[in-house]
Amino acid sequence: MHVSLTTWLITGAVILGLFVFDFFAHVRTPHEPTLRESGFWSAVYIGFAVVFGCFVWWQWGGVYGGEYFAGYVTEKALSVDNLFVFVVIMTKFAVPRIYQQKVLLLGIVMALVMRGAFIAVGAAAIDAYSWVFYLFGLFLLFTAVKLLRESDEPVEHEREREGRLERLVKKIFRTSDEYDGDRLVTRRGGRLMVTPLLLVLIVIGFTDVLFALDSIPAIYGLTQEPYLVFTANAFALMGLRQLYFLLGGLLDKLIYLSYGLSIILGFIGVKLVLHALHENTLGFVNGGESVPVPEISTPVSLGVIGGVLAVTTIASLVVSRRRAART
Repeated sequence: MHVSLTTWLITGAVILGLFVFDFFAHVRTPHEPTLRESGFWSAVYIGFAVVFGCFVWWQWGGVYGGEYFAGYVTEKALSVDNLFVFVVIMTKFAVPRIYQQKVLLLGIVMALVMRGAFIAVGAAAIDAYSWVFYLFGLFLLFTAVKLLRESDEPVEHEREREGRLERLVKKIFRTSDEYDGDRLVTRRGGRLMVTPLLLVLIVIGFTDVLFALDSIPAIYGLTQEPYLVFTANAFALMGLRQLYFLLGGLLDKLIYLSYGLSIILGFIGVKLVLHALHENTLGFVNGGESVPVPEISTPVSLGVIGGVLAVTTIASLVVSRRRAART
């Protein structure tokens, strides 16, 4: 897949333009978005992602189009898991609803920048060392087991992580205990201090570094094209702010989402290990020769990912409704 520098620049400019539009159209004036507003713009950004996928399909063929859609669906599912963390952070710091949009948008921009760096490092590593797929695969399998163990009380585990991050940030910065509108810094007694809003933004940014450690190897298990990896991440993060307000209390009902994500990460981990064996260059594995193992195709990957998400979502909603009815 050949992507020219011009295509990269145009894509970057369009993505940046969408974030700038989102800021001036929705975030610059603090307000709490309505359900209708959140639903409309969530659909718009999903539409953008689908249109771009169709463009990839038309421009570079069905193989790359399928890889993009598989990567986008996976990243979107993992980004929904991010929303659980956002809820914990917003609740812990008691962020006023009218200011949450600004924190979320800035946090998402930070996330995309950091993921861009991870994507570049991952692409360079894959290009230089094919055995990196072994590391990615084993790391995803480890993450899948870890996520499965934490699925019983995901909120409590996240609160523990955020508590450690908060203590670390407060050691570095002089912080204020009170909000000053939507300002990130303020003056108290003539001293410049960080407001809780900036503290929340820093915590969200550091948290996304941890999420990127899972999501970037996962999508490299579906496509090795940096352009598709970056755009799938960008379009998955777009609309995440609106999705946060749209889903609202529904997040508490997705009780099996963590189980589904652990299955998906485990599946992609196996796929990466199989690919690493097929492309093997390690001397102590089959004498440095390729190992004749089956590889998992993109249509199969897309089917497994979509099926797992559908089953876990439906099961979550059904069981949550039954529990609510009994209560």
